[in-house]
Amino acid sequence: MLVSEHPVAATRRSATGMWSLVLAAVLWGTGGPTGSLLAQETGLSPLAVAAYRLATGGVLVLTWLCLTRQPLPRRRRAWIRIVVNGLLAAVFQACFFAAVSLTNVSFATLLTIGTSPALVLSAEWILRRRRISTSALATVALAVSGLALLVGRPAGGITTTNALAGAGLALLSAAGFATMTLIGTRPVAGLDDLAATGMSFTIGAAMLVPPAAVTAGMDFVPTPASVGLLLLLGTVPTAVAYALYFRGLRTSVASTAALVALLEPLVATLLATLFLGDRLSSMGVAGAGLIATAIVLNTRSS
Repeated sequence: MLVSEHPVAATRRSATGMWSLVLAAVLWGTGGPTGSLLAQETGLSPLAVAAYRLATGGVLVLTWLCLTRQPLPRRRRAWIRIVVNGLLAAVFQACFFAAVSLTNVSFATLLTIGTSPALVLSAEWILRRRRISTSALATVALAVSGLALLVGRPAGGITTTNALAGAGLALLSAAGFATMTLIGTRPVAGLDDLAATGMSFTIGAAMLVPPAAVTAGMDFVPTPASVGLLLLLGTVPTAVAYALYFRGLRTSVASTAALVALLEPLVATLLATLFLGDRLSSMGVAGAGLIATAIVLNTRSS
């Protein structure tokens, strides 16, 4: 006889999952500034930084699992999910940085992160026949508008060919992240969130190393500053943040998770303003307010 979960316990699990998503997005926001500082310190290309990021995060998690003698997944479905997540991580990281190289950060960020909630919402409607309310559409539109104001107008000098190619790559990156979000809402028995993160990102890093090595090289000169930045990048916005995100997906709707992820560019912008000398315009402040408002409205209605 199956016993249904107590409503209070279910509410607590849902609240814990939501806070896991929020904390994951906030920690992701530290990745941009940390990655920028690492690139300045080492001269690595963005793609090489992404490869080192996934590799460091994956190895750190696997080391922890070995030290604590936690068993590895044994079921076939668990390993399928691990491999799929690794491939998706490699796809959206590689495509995003390729889009940046063809256009610029604001253009790639706007399309990649701004499109993800819409893709997830559409997929939920098509695959699960979930009715999309007017309020949900309005919330997504509000968040994307806020993101557009936050990142600002892309700088000039982008050719039409590069803009079209960059847009295609950014949309492919968004599709990769959206797919990871959708499948993450269906937990696999016997697969721990930390183990999934470590092994998936190790696989993703192995896929990114060859193109990074061919295009710009992977030379890394270890110094106290570069090693510290790399460990910070691999730990906080990678290993910890994604483990929290996968945990939050267990009890949250995919479209809600994708919308909460918009906290990432908001936090990154604020950190860059505080520590890297960037200036936040009045439009940026308005955009930040719209993103925060949309996330609060979505959280209350979930």
